[in-house]
Amino acid sequence: MLKKIFFQIHWFLGITAGLILSIMGVTGAIYSYEQPIQKWLNPDSYTVQAENRDKLSPAELYQHFQIAHPEMKINSITVAKDPTASSSMNIVKEGARKGYNMMLNPYTAEVLPEIKGREFFQFVQQLHRNLTVGPVGKQITGACTLMLLIFIFSGLYLRWPKKHSFKQWLMIKPQLKGRNFLWDLHAVVGTWVVIFFLIIACTGLTWSYGWWRSGLYTVMGVEQQKESKGEARGAGEGRAERGENGPRGEGRSGERGGAEQAQSANTSRESSKQGSHGEGRDKPSLSPEQINLALSQTWTGFNAQVGRDYSSLTVNLPKKANGEIELSFVDVVPQHERARNKATFDYKTSSIKDMEIYEDKKLNEKIMSSMLPVHRGSFFGPVYQFMAMLAALSMPLFFVTGWMLYLKRRKQKKLTQAARNSLTAVSIDPDAKPWLIAYATQTGISEQLAWRTATSLQEAHQPVSVKAVQHVSLDDLKNTEQVLFVASTYGTGEAPDLASGFAKKILSSQLDLSHLNYAVLALGSREYPDTFCSFGHEIDAWLKQNGAQQLFATIEVDNASNQQIQAWNSALAKVTKLELQAMNIEKTFDSWTLTQRDLLNPNSLGAPAFNIELKPSHEVIWQAGDIAEIQPGNSAERIAAFLQKHQIQPKTQVDSLQLSIEQALWDKDLTVDVEPFANMEHLLEQLNPLPSREYSIASIPSQQVLRLVVRQQSDAQAQLGLGSGWLTQHAALNSEIALRIRTNESFHLIDDNRPVICIGNGTGLAGLMSLLHARTRQDYTQNWLIFGERQREHDFFYQSTIEAWQTTGMLQRLDLAFSRDQEEKVYVHHKLREQAQQLKAWVDHGAVIYVCGSINGMASDVDQALIDILSEAAVDQLRQEGRYRRDVY
Repeated sequence: MLKKIFFQIHWFLGITAGLILSIMGVTGAIYSYEQPIQKWLNPDSYTVQAENRDKLSPAELYQHFQIAHPEMKINSITVAKDPTASSSMNIVKEGARKGYNMMLNPYTAEVLPEIKGREFFQFVQQLHRNLTVGPVGKQITGACTLMLLIFIFSGLYLRWPKKHSFKQWLMIKPQLKGRNFLWDLHAVVGTWVVIFFLIIACTGLTWSYGWWRSGLYTVMGVEQQKESKGEARGAGEGRAERGENGPRGEGRSGERGGAEQAQSANTSRESSKQGSHGEGRDKPSLSPEQINLALSQTWTGFNAQVGRDYSSLTVNLPKKANGEIELSFVDVVPQHERARNKATFDYKTSSIKDMEIYEDKKLNEKIMSSMLPVHRGSFFGPVYQFMAMLAALSMPLFFVTGWMLYLKRRKQKKLTQAARNSLTAVSIDPDAKPWLIAYATQTGISEQLAWRTATSLQEAHQPVSVKAVQHVSLDDLKNTEQVLFVASTYGTGEAPDLASGFAKKILSSQLDLSHLNYAVLALGSREYPDTFCSFGHEIDAWLKQNGAQQLFATIEVDNASNQQIQAWNSALAKVTKLELQAMNIEKTFDSWTLTQRDLLNPNSLGAPAFNIELKPSHEVIWQAGDIAEIQPGNSAERIAAFLQKHQIQPKTQVDSLQLSIEQALWDKDLTVDVEPFANMEHLLEQLNPLPSREYSIASIPSQQVLRLVVRQQSDAQAQLGLGSGWLTQHAALNSEIALRIRTNESFHLIDDNRPVICIGNGTGLAGLMSLLHARTRQDYTQNWLIFGERQREHDFFYQSTIEAWQTTGMLQRLDLAFSRDQEEKVYVHHKLREQAQQLKAWVDHGAVIYVCGSINGMASDVDQALIDILSEAAVDQLRQEGRYRRDVY
């Protein structure tokens, strides 16, 4: 349930906030490289021809502009040591809240060309921060950043329980197709970028919410500095920390050793003291001559006393006659573009009064004083910054793949609904007689064929209605002239569980059906020759006895054979003289890897039973109670014998398939008589695929493995059965297995905490284990297991897991029936009868009964025991309410 909630939150926020986050990701990636881009676009502004003389000092630059432009109000001057790097000067300019940077020739004081691209990066910055719509946009981007955190943690939760290998976690699998590829791309790339997104989100929120910023200071153990009243705020953020004046010069300093950056930061600080960059401020208390003298003494004295090299120095012009000038300078190799050292120089005493070195700070202090570099990634070095930029650029990928997955999921739901509602989608022949199609199903195959038959008739403009047989009444049959039955046989010739009421009430009644024309499609398995399709034949016999007219002979279908299903379609088309579209059941098998095979019952009196574990090469989901359908293959020995019998040379190529004949024969039925063949293609045309085999799944998806319990079956010639032989002996470990998950709704687990009684024997424990695993994951403890086998010492499958459940209270009751451990044999139905009062009490409290295992003996005996204890009417009622569910074979 929690996983479903997280999934719903994840996709809902994804399709709502995904577009905004995509915009923020792309703009953030562009803006993070504003500095090198600006330098690349403006070489004439950032670099000059080196000359064989010293650069002009701050005092000389100040004096030059006092003469040339006395009206200009200067905030700071930056000089870089690189002979080819330009100097810069920050001046007061209307509309520039952090001042305006002029790039200067450091040898002549000539003003260099204006920086191109500033307006573009200002737009990118505003789009990134507030979508260019001011405070409202700022709230939107802040909320979306919070959602990004939700995406991170919900995505991790949805993927984390899966104990994937390194390859599954981090390698994209291009061989996947369709939805599987989209999901793999979404999940794998999401794993790559999760740490980047986490850092980006946590740092980005410091500029969105004051409470988040204060909390981050507290978590990092750094005292938060109070902002001065004049400092510009945007929802409380200090813009010097944001680097908001990046487009106006600050952001580019990383490419020039940080000179302009340091200048802008100090300009910001001084502007806080004086007002908004000197606009409307009081006149300086120092004269130009005094300022020039202070700059000269500071330049000379600081360079003589600093004791360390630097790449650039920014001097803030003094505003007060206190003898102090604030400086900032950047190391020759700074950690990042905002790694600034700060100093205060007393030009009256010609001494450094105070100096703060960035690299001497503790890590937490560095982080909190360099939030922008942490946000863009430069704090961790150029490689990380590049990877963070790629991560930000990938944001649209999640939006696009998420939307595609969402649309595919919606499309699938619509298709499913359309299949059920298709009877109203086409114009109907008003003169045609209505058809009633009734199905009896245990695992869903008959229902699927009933709807496909209905669609086929409806496309031929025939009026059709579809019902499960348990909903078919005698009145329905009296008022219908044409009926088709699609009926599965379950267990040892029985009706499917939900159809048992129809079998007892309707098939035992007598009525006149001489007006009725009918046909029966009977489904079964020839593995049970004595009861093959018997329920379908029972319906056919009852209809004949009551005078109904057979449209054509009952058609039998073995294991959903497409050839036999098409025979049904063809017979229906012939008798109705309608053009009916071809109809079959497409089976698409996925590739799984056989990773483990363990003998569960060494030295057992019974046949060997194996724990089989398989892992997929793609994301896959199933529910407790579902079925694994396996496509068996032929052993190498059987294929070799077939080739020898038909005098085919090994390794002969099948040109049309570009395979060897051994590869082409792996899943073919080699027991049929083969006519003389001209080539390999002609041979293969004569060979049908081997029938599939079905097994109850013993695990749930969060265990990261699909587990089966398979007992070896042998024929009279001691040949292993198709499925059991393939899985337990012929298929090599780590080889590929063709497998598909088939939903088994009639055995699905209830989604609430009602009590559950699980009853089974032998390999039937597999289906019960999946139910119990799911229950324990949900912390539902009202679980009762009744399990039977031969000997406790050899046949107690998954003993340690079951006993652990019992010890921890996840399994309230455990009753075991090991038939050979005592002189008188004891079976599960005996245990059930012994606990009759407990059974009644659990049922009275809403318990749901699940039975899994052999129909011969166990399931039928359990059914009779339940009838004896609860009454037949009560058991039928439990069936109809979905409280008596069986998966028996």
